[in-house]
Amino acid sequence: MINIGDYVTRKSYNNDIVFKVVDIKDDIYYLYGVCVRLSADSPLSDLVKYNDIINDDFNVKIDEYVNLDRNDFFYIPGTVLHIDGDKNFLGKSMNFYKSNKIKAYGVYSPEDELEDNVYKYLEKYNPDILVITGHDALFRKERANGKYKNTNNFVKAVRVARKYEKSQDKLIIIAGACQSNYEELIKAGANFASSPKRINIHALDPAVIATSLSFSDKNKNIDLINILEKTKYGSDGIGGIITNGTMYVGYPRK
Repeated sequence: MINIGDYVTRKSYNNDIVFKVVDIKDDIYYLYGVCVRLSADSPLSDLVKYNDIINDDFNVKIDEYVNLDRNDFFYIPGTVLHIDGDKNFLGKSMNFYKSNKIKAYGVYSPEDELEDNVYKYLEKYNPDILVITGHDALFRKERANGKYKNTNNFVKAVRVARKYEKSQDKLIIIAGACQSNYEELIKAGANFASSPKRINIHALDPAVIATSLSFSDKNKNIDLINILEKTKYGSDGIGGIITNGTMYVGYPRK
């Protein structure tokens, strides 16, 4: 018997991803990835209960951004507003920001409410960097029609955010989740988006991008390739445009 809250894998996908059962309706099991931002649904016959330890081997370091010369200068990293459709992943992301000493605000919002919520949170927190993420999926049986689980919700939210701030240097937007429509998100105004190759992205990938941008000099172009390589799957999972960083550099230190 498999219940809501259980961990499972799918036989038809060679048990490659561990999911958590988040809902059951009409004998269909609705699933969220445990380590990746993928949503899925499945009949019970395709599911296998997962009882082993969940191994997440992604351990990113942002050392080159935080090991700054502090002899004469001081630094003010950019602030982050992270809006997430997954409470668990939001918590992990906030811990990641905290461990890297980034000032970040975290908000939970279901994907279908992002369009209605994003503007008020931008007004409240006025961040340098906005993350809009959660879960997504490109439905396998409808790939020819380009049907996505939540890409349209992300696109609408990005458009609202661009009404708040049109400049892509003044507000850097990171949007999308697993298998999202990268091109549409970039067209809507995102600086960074998933997923160029329509692959899965790791739960922390949006936070990795945001943290890297927070520690990038405001007066210089970001090192785009280096930042993308920090994510688990590199430029296959997330792509973006070159902008200035968000960190102010001051002199002298007190």
